[in-house]
Amino acid sequence: MKADTHPDYHMITVQMTDGSTFQTRSTWGSEGDTLVLDIDPTSHPAWTGGKAQLQDGGRVAQFNKRFGGLSLKKN
Repeated sequence: MKADTHPDYHMITVQMTDGSTFQTRSTWGSEGDTLVLDIDPTSHPAWTGGKAQLQDGGRVAQFNKRFGGLSLKKN
């Protein structure tokens, strides 16, 4: 293995959305840092079975709102 080419691998603390924490090894941050998660398996709809949050203001929704009544049919 070449020297000085690999990132530092150290212990960090991961804090879940419900406040629980666990320690793991990672290349993120530095030794002893805390990684605070915004989304995790306890809160994400894919794992909890809840409804996914849809964006009503996305690009496709804006396009359909503006041009939804147009048609390509010839009269």
